[in-house]
Amino acid sequence: MAMHTEARFRRRRKFSLLDTLRFIILAVGAVAMLFPLLWMVTIALKGNNDVFKIPPEWFPRELHWSNFVTGTKEINFWQTFGNSMFIAVMCTIGQIVSSVLVGYGLARLNFPGRKLWFSLFVGSLMLPGFVGMIPLFNLYTELGWYDTWLPIIVPAFFGNATFSFLYVQYLRTISVSFDEAAKIDGASDLYILTKVLVPMTMPVIMTMVIFSFQGAWNQYLEPLIYIIDPSKWTLALAMASYKGTYATAWNLFMAADLIYILPMLLIFFFGQKYFMQGLGSLNSASLK
Repeated sequence: MAMHTEARFRRRRKFSLLDTLRFIILAVGAVAMLFPLLWMVTIALKGNNDVFKIPPEWFPRELHWSNFVTGTKEINFWQTFGNSMFIAVMCTIGQIVSSVLVGYGLARLNFPGRKLWFSLFVGSLMLPGFVGMIPLFNLYTELGWYDTWLPIIVPAFFGNATFSFLYVQYLRTISVSFDEAAKIDGASDLYILTKVLVPMTMPVIMTMVIFSFQGAWNQYLEPLIYIIDPSKWTLALAMASYKGTYATAWNLFMAADLIYILPMLLIFFFGQKYFMQGLGSLNSASLK
C-alpha cells in the first residue's frame, strides 16, 4: 500500500513539474507576442518629445489621451474606416457563402469530374497572387470598374480556394448519415446545407470569418492598384499615407493604429472559442 502511495505521489509530482514548465513556456511566449502591442499603447499615450527618450519610459508620467483624437484628425480617418469596414464585411460575406457552397458540392455531391475540380482547387493554391494581376487589371478596366470598389468586392463572391478546401476537410469529419437521414425526410440539398451542416460546421466557418475579415481589412495592394480617389481609400491606404506624411509624430500614428487594429482584436476575441475548435478539428482531419 505504501509503495502504491509513493508511486502515485511521484506521478503527481512529475505531472506538476510538466505543467509548471508548460506554463512558463506559454507565459514567455505570451509576453513576447504581447510586447509589440504594449509598446504601441505606451507610445500612443506619450508626448511627441518623449517617444525617443533614452532610457525609454515604459509607463509615461503624463498620459496624453488627446493623441487618439488628434491622430484621427490628421487624416480622413473615420471615412476611410467606414470604407474599409464596408469592403471587409462584403468580402467576408461573399467568401464565406461561396466557399461553403463550393465546399459542400465538392464534399457531398456526386458529379462527373468532382475529383478533378477538387485537384484544381488545391492546385490553384500553389499559384502566386500576382500571376493574374495584369490580366485582371485589363479586364476590370474594360468593364469600367477602375477607381471603384468592385474589383475588390466582386471576386470574393466567386469562392476562395483556401476556404473551400478547409470546408471540404471539415465536412469529411462529419458522418454522411446526417445527410441521408435528412434526405429520407424529403430535405433538399440546400436545406441540408443550411439547416443541418452549417450549424455543425460553425467552428470552421468562424475560422474562415476571422481569416477572411483580417485579409480584407488589411488589404493594401488591390486598393492601391484600383482606387485613385482619396474619398474611396481604405484605411490601410490612409495609414500608409499618414506614415509618409507625419513620420515624426509616432505617438499620433500609434494612437490611430490602435484604433485600426481594434476590429480585428474584437472579432478574434468573440470568435476565439469557435476558432480554436475549428483548428483542432482541421488538424484531426488532416491526420486521418
